Amino acid sequence: MTNTAAKIAAQAGRALKLGMMPADGIGKEVLPCAARVLQSTPGAPKFDFVTLPAGFEHFQKTGSALPDETVRVLREECDGAMFGSVSSPSHKVEGYSSPIVKLRKELDLYANIRPVVGVRGTRDDEKWVDTVIVRENTECLYIKSETIEEGPQGQVARAIRQITERASKRIGKKAFDVALAREALRSKAGTSATAGRGKVTVCHKSNVLSVTDGLFRTAVRGVYESDKKSAGGPGRYEGIDMDEQLVDSMVYRLFREPHVFDVVVAPNLYGDIISDGAAALVGSLGVVASVNAGDTFFMGEPVHGSAPDIAGQNKANPIASIRSAALLLEYMGYSDPALKIYKAVDDVIREGKYLTPDLQGTATTSECEEAILRALQK
Repeated sequence: MTNTAAKIAAQAGRALKLGMMPADGIGKEVLPCAARVLQSTPGAPKFDFVTLPAGFEHFQKTGSALPDETVRVLREECDGAMFGSVSSPSHKVEGYSSPIVKLRKELDLYANIRPVVGVRGTRDDEKWVDTVIVRENTECLYIKSETIEEGPQGQVARAIRQITERASKRIGKKAFDVALAREALRSKAGTSATAGRGKVTVCHKSNVLSVTDGLFRTAVRGVYESDKKSAGGPGRYEGIDMDEQLVDSMVYRLFREPHVFDVVVAPNLYGDIISDGAAALVGSLGVVASVNAGDTFFMGEPVHGSAPDIAGQNKANPIASIRSAALLLEYMGYSDPALKIYKAVDDVIREGKYLTPDLQGTATTSECEEAILRALQK
């Protein structure tokens, strides 16, 4: 059953049911780490975990990458979900489509929220990265409407890009709500907003794609401007600034001045690219988390892929999965235990003794997880 944060909080007396989809590759190693951290976090609710099939490996065995029964259980029985990683092939495989893309559409998880956060004391604190990329999750080129045909000079491939006013408005609203929530979380954690915080940056390329990106830009800006006009006084987003950035200069500034960004909202493709690129600013894709958010249901998902080259070797970094579990807690209404997980992970990264190879360490997946579990109890 799907739940709002208020309903979930009211049900804290019973165990919450989480659908767990390890899927492919290292997903099978890092998702159990996240489950154990959730079970061990002081103040967290009790959980019942149900493992559900999905992924390319499942498709190879059964012909289905996302069984209908998986979707039914998530929709009708679960309070939330976690997804591991998927091995989508780079070439066309007849009958296969990405289960994570389909899940987002089936459950209307229209926002992919990806914090890219550095750890104080480990890099240049003057350019400390603390940014959330809010990616529209249901349309753009990801509607996967492509054709190929023979032309006079060879094959011609075409792809339809869909941007709608409705999807753009609701992802814009989600971005401004994230900015408000970040301010509240900073206050709760005892960290004041620094220069450049409390701001939503609209990322687009409307100087070239004036129709599609133009609609996205106008719709998102309209959320902010309507809030000002309709309030008759201080609006809901009073105190949150808004600016915009072309996607190419966004990439440039993200690497040169990452500290100037707070919340970035982008269409599906741009959000995917810039959030993966931004992971380099904090050391690895292995530490970057995300939550797929709808209005009543949430699914945590590490940003990294299935990493088949290290799968099964106890080398994968569990931090992205563990942080994704914390994000899931936060969006389900349990911010206090989420903060404990964030702090435990930061303490382990800062200490530097139990980092996995992607962070230039020598620790195993298990050793990194155990270090985080110990830090949680301090």
